[in-house]
Amino acid sequence: QVQLVESGGGLVQAGGALRLSCVASGTIFSVRTMYWYRQAPGKQRELVATITSGGSTNYVDSVKGRFTISRDNAKNTVYLQMNSLKPEDTAVYYCNVRWMTTRMYDYWGQGTQVTVAS
Repeated sequence: QVQLVESGGGLVQAGGALRLSCVASGTIFSVRTMYWYRQAPGKQRELVATITSGGSTNYVDSVKGRFTISRDNAKNTVYLQMNSLKPEDTAVYYCNVRWMTTRMYDYWGQGTQVTVAS
């Protein structure tokens, strides 16, 4: 059974920083593309950042230059370093892993709340 456990959220002032962590178990972490999503109140869930098994990254335009996704395969952990936080970054942040063989496998963590005060 795949499990994803996020941590690191909290309350921070605008301009501050947080680092989110997501520890994965039950899958071969090193070969998986990992995703960070967020969902603000009343809004759809949004893909924030992606990191492939080879370390290639991609970001939504609104966080480029401020957020950095990284991974430590020895620790089965993916990180999201968030700098220069803005009130509009306030959301629940979720870690996701998915892959397809004969069917789609799609797993989510429980989420961690990030609140940025103005």
